[in-house]
Amino acid sequence: MTTVTDLSIAYDDGDIDTNRTTNPHLNDLIAVRYSRRQTLFGGISAAATAVFGGALVSACGSDEVDPAPTVSAGSAVTTSAGRLVTLVATVSGTTTNAVWTQVSGPAVTLAVVDKTTVTFTAPAVTASTPLVFRFTAVGTGGAGANSDTTVTVTPAVLGFTAVAKNRDDIVTVPAGYSVTVLYRLGDPMLSGVGTYANDGSDTTFSRRAGDHHDGMTYFGLSATGTAPDPASSTRGLLVMNHENITQVYLHPAGPTTVGGARPEAEALKEMECHGVSVIEVNRATTWSYAPTGALNRRITPLTPMAFSGPAKGATQLKTRYSPDGSAGRGTINNCANGTMPWNTYLTNEENWAGYFRRNTGDAAVRTAAGGAKENTSLTRYGIPEARTGNYGWSTVTPADTSSTIYARWNATANAATAADGTGDFRHEPFQFGWVVEIDPFDAASTPRKRTALGRMNHEGCVIGRTIAGVKPAFYMGDDAQNEYVYKFVSNAAWSAADATASNRLAIGDKYLDAGTLYVAKLNSDGSGQWLPLVFGTGPLTSANTTYPFADQADVLINTRLAADALGATRMDRPEWTAVNPATGEMYLTLTNNSSRTVANTDWANPRAYVDQRNAATNPTVTAATVSGNPNGHVIRLRETGDTSEALSFAWDIYAFGAGADLDPVNINLSGLDATNDFSSPDGLWFGLPSNVTGNATPLMWIQTDDGAYTDVTNCMMLAAIPGVVGDGGVKTITNTIGTTSGTQSTRVGKAPGTALRRFLVGPRECEITGIFSTPDGKSVFVNIQHPGENGTVAAISSSWPASQTGAPASPVRPRSATIVITRTDGGIVGL
Repeated sequence: MTTVTDLSIAYDDGDIDTNRTTNPHLNDLIAVRYSRRQTLFGGISAAATAVFGGALVSACGSDEVDPAPTVSAGSAVTTSAGRLVTLVATVSGTTTNAVWTQVSGPAVTLAVVDKTTVTFTAPAVTASTPLVFRFTAVGTGGAGANSDTTVTVTPAVLGFTAVAKNRDDIVTVPAGYSVTVLYRLGDPMLSGVGTYANDGSDTTFSRRAGDHHDGMTYFGLSATGTAPDPASSTRGLLVMNHENITQVYLHPAGPTTVGGARPEAEALKEMECHGVSVIEVNRATTWSYAPTGALNRRITPLTPMAFSGPAKGATQLKTRYSPDGSAGRGTINNCANGTMPWNTYLTNEENWAGYFRRNTGDAAVRTAAGGAKENTSLTRYGIPEARTGNYGWSTVTPADTSSTIYARWNATANAATAADGTGDFRHEPFQFGWVVEIDPFDAASTPRKRTALGRMNHEGCVIGRTIAGVKPAFYMGDDAQNEYVYKFVSNAAWSAADATASNRLAIGDKYLDAGTLYVAKLNSDGSGQWLPLVFGTGPLTSANTTYPFADQADVLINTRLAADALGATRMDRPEWTAVNPATGEMYLTLTNNSSRTVANTDWANPRAYVDQRNAATNPTVTAATVSGNPNGHVIRLRETGDTSEALSFAWDIYAFGAGADLDPVNINLSGLDATNDFSSPDGLWFGLPSNVTGNATPLMWIQTDDGAYTDVTNCMMLAAIPGVVGDGGVKTITNTIGTTSGTQSTRVGKAPGTALRRFLVGPRECEITGIFSTPDGKSVFVNIQHPGENGTVAAISSSWPASQTGAPASPVRPRSATIVITRTDGGIVGL
């Protein structure tokens, strides 16, 4: 052995203890981790893994292999479409990775809550459907384990307890829901106006929210705030109609007249309160509107309009303002709406005729000028001689003597001016009664009146399902007693690419300016026909003795007269239309009809009876009884072959409005009870296909505008999951009014039962109208129109919306307003 003593060549590998700190040894760390049961496996290799992770085990090449973790995906469950489902897995031990995946069933989007928990919304289904999900976990040694669970989804059901009928002064919704008041009469929505005082002193309503909020659409808005984003449920444009006004509350002491004339300031305010709002809304923690949004806009009876389609330039559209009949001013009495897939909004002119004055002697002047048939038209549309016109706007003498914004409401012909109407406003009434298309994403665009869709009391205009290569249909009701149901079929077949076009009004030109307008005839055997309103067809010629039609423009301007000539079915006030996005069936509210008699009932309008009213419980009731069809009904049509181009259809009545206590044999034909009885259906809307409420078995909303049941309850909104045309049968009833009785058969759908339920009751003296949701279905916008409409400044009958959060110390003038309804758990509204 050799001993080295020369230190200069000695070798030291550093393996000596020079660390004098008190930091723990490896063995200490292993002992602590292991004692706290933070490892999955026993032994030193597992303990080392707990400290160093899996890399150390591999590097050391341990002979021990970590066993797979033990996992469970949970027990099988059953739920219904639209409900929020939470999957929670359990794991024994430490894992490096864990994930939920879907194995089978309709695809859903899994939202990760944490390592073991995900949520999803149960998809729309038409029958009980299993969805299988797998939870997989990988242990620290690379070994994995998984476990499956099954969620069985059944068709959608209504997921709330019915709201009781009441006459409170708030909006009542089910437990688990909240109401936010969003946009009220007078709220500033453009710069240059102050906070609304609500005492009658406010002006400049061209920059404020209008009155009588009505039909409405939510359009998703892009992050840049300039373009459509159909997926956005947190930022959008809300476009709504302002149908009318509650005149008494707009002025300090109510409206005034001086020397037989209305003051200009009052008349201007009243005009500007009509029309349409385009307002940006957004949701952070709650919903609010942007008072200075870049796309905010008010459209009023003074806004320039352009005519398009076959009637553009027709003699009956020529006025002093537009001698060539191509332009007009404004839109008025806008009720229901339409939402086009190319991101435009249709507003519809309903009870416009009442705004016009027509002096005695006008008929003679028109006849002398060669316009005798104009008298027939004006009478048919409700503008006879000796009318002063709503609100007396034509009586104003403007400060600017060149202004004609008030004179235009006087439709009396001036014998001293040109016979073609270019020197006066004899043709101004013909400029109204149209469907008007608005591009909400272009505040500088000019709205277009689409004459191909006919002229009437347009309640709404709803497009049916769009299918590539098939011509789309647009469904409309003419809201007056004994009027008709219409559909327009475009000449252009649908192209999906048009939904994202940037020139949206040009797409409207394509689909809305050329096509065929039809009117419905409903037969007793449950069938029906669409009768074409085409000049030269049948009685629609110049030889017609009641009204000699000159051309297609004349047919469209005088749609009611053309429908009369074809023998269409007279209905009980056709109002809102809505199309089931899953089946394509068209639903229509028939609000009521006081002129329906025992003698003139038919299969589609079968009831005539007496409704008792209780003036003791509702002082606003003006008559102890009303007869006819006071409670209304909802009818539905299914096109032959389920195509929008069909010329025939099948029909039945989905539900009859009635009090639960009314005769179940002859009046309460749908078997309504305390949870779902209603009267005078008006607003109607289906959920969107972008969420569960518009798929498989879609959710339908019914809103009421009632005077017959207001001795019992305020107006309401109901949710329904309807069946299909033909799911019921035939009933024969006995109608009785006074001493007159008679039998009538009808086609009744399956009794709605628990698939129809009251969701909301509004404040006093209001109408519930206008509804739309965000694309995800988790926020629903609803309009509350004319609360307290029967009150006066001295005796205010509702303080809503001030009363929504508690009764005010003293009465506050009521305001029409938009509310937003959400679930407190963040789920889909209604299911």
